[in-house]
Amino acid sequence: MDREDSIRKALQAHPCYNEEAHRKFARMHLPVAPKCNIQCNYCNRRYDCSNESRPGVTSEVLSPREAADKVGYVIEKIPNLSVLGIAGPGDPLANEETFETLRLIKEEYPGLTACVSTNGLMLPERAQELYDLGVRFLTVTMNAVTPDIGEQIYGSVIWKGKKLSGKEAAERLIGNQKEGIRMCAELGMVVKVNIVMIPGINDVQIPELASEVKGLGAYIVNILPLIPVAGTKFENRRAPTPSERKEMMDRCSADARMMRHCRQCRADAIGLLNEDRSAEFVHIGKCTAGCGPSKIEPADPASEKPDSEEVLVAVATSDGKNVDSGFGNAKMFRIYASDGKTVRFVRDVKTVADAPVAGRDHKDRISSTADLLEGCKAVAVSEIGHMPENVLLSRGIAVVIARTDTDTAAAEAAAAVLF
Repeated sequence: MDREDSIRKALQAHPCYNEEAHRKFARMHLPVAPKCNIQCNYCNRRYDCSNESRPGVTSEVLSPREAADKVGYVIEKIPNLSVLGIAGPGDPLANEETFETLRLIKEEYPGLTACVSTNGLMLPERAQELYDLGVRFLTVTMNAVTPDIGEQIYGSVIWKGKKLSGKEAAERLIGNQKEGIRMCAELGMVVKVNIVMIPGINDVQIPELASEVKGLGAYIVNILPLIPVAGTKFENRRAPTPSERKEMMDRCSADARMMRHCRQCRADAIGLLNEDRSAEFVHIGKCTAGCGPSKIEPADPASEKPDSEEVLVAVATSDGKNVDSGFGNAKMFRIYASDGKTVRFVRDVKTVADAPVAGRDHKDRISSTADLLEGCKAVAVSEIGHMPENVLLSRGIAVVIARTDTDTAAAEAAAAVLF
């Protein structure tokens, strides 16, 4: 099989680069890269965190050996695992652990696709090394074409041991990103470019950026909404509405292929894009030096995925204890598994904060929220309108009105579909 055929085959099973694959094939992010060499004004990296679902967040940082051992355990539980990615929680290319991990997974799991995400600052000098270690899929986050826009997004850049700021930092970063994308495309890598859409700062420049990276050889472009994160310079900036983001993707699609199914995954995400199962595998792989997969103890059985006799149900809540939210304004859903006799907590799913509650944008929010609950057979809410109820019913999700604690509501929701 030649290189192009090999990449074409891998594309068919890559959930991020191929929308048709994301419901069939799982990915696993290996959080082995904590250090970062730039400071984005929207980024607050979080460790030992299980309550947020966004890039830069992980419940643990693994050594290369721990990461490789964990793959051995996860692949037994998730046989449709096709991609091993390294996406942080810092920048993979700023961490030597990234390259040691790539060496290990190339040796031990040659049938899995290796994927790396980076800010691109060190890409020109490490592109060939990535390729030699088997990386054929690369994501570069690039948010500006010109330094005057870039300096509004990046606080600082560490380059060759020197801290750069302002236009000097943005100019160095953007120049390296462009050169790195070109080099990786020429080597034969499939390059995805992530663009964080920041209304009032870079949105006017995104069409030009999408066109330029396509010219450099990028295969696909992913326009992501800004997530305002507490503790960052952009914590009070607004995110683009779903309709604004869709309009931007439609506009850019004339020049570049668009990714429209991204879930802005955590640095330790595991499973299908719509079903992050990372909480099931926390601390798997954390063992003494030299241990192999055979010595890894499984996670608490209470956190395992639903078995064949269980169903998943969702409960709308703001405090994690009571059903106190309607579907359209819910900030969070607690996901439970139940066999009709007992219920057990699986994970929390957070929705888009401060999203519109009326008009076309509201319909987009309802659809996006329903996407987050894929796999659930029922949802318990304090109230719901006709439109969102119809959306859920059309997807085979039953609706239960409840005003009780979340555990009781989960049991009622499960009973509605099991009996």
